[in-house]
Amino acid sequence: MADKAATTEEAEQIARTESLFRDVNERIAETAQRFDSDVTEFVCECADPSCTERVDATLDRYERVRADGATFLLAPGHEDERVEGVVETDGELAVVEKRHPLVEPLVRALDPRPV
Repeated sequence: MADKAATTEEAEQIARTESLFRDVNERIAETAQRFDSDVTEFVCECADPSCTERVDATLDRYERVRADGATFLLAPGHEDERVEGVVETDGELAVVEKRHPLVEPLVRALDPRPV
């Protein structure tokens, strides 16, 4: 992505879009747990509302990502350096952490899991 800083409006939209994808993945994880699945196909939690990429992860790995409300599961290369940084990658998926001063608290507030 471009190196220009994200505007307040862009930052809020990014947080809301990624949080929406995270909500979808919460439902996917719940279903996978009910069926005792190990590796599950999750949606990419990037900022692009039209993204259709999928990432495979074990439920344990997904839970490790979800342990922090500011970390998200993305397809590699889908990170937006204006608001997040890659903290883990293996070529199959990337884990990013929100670092933007507007995005980070908003994604935590939108996290469906209790603090």
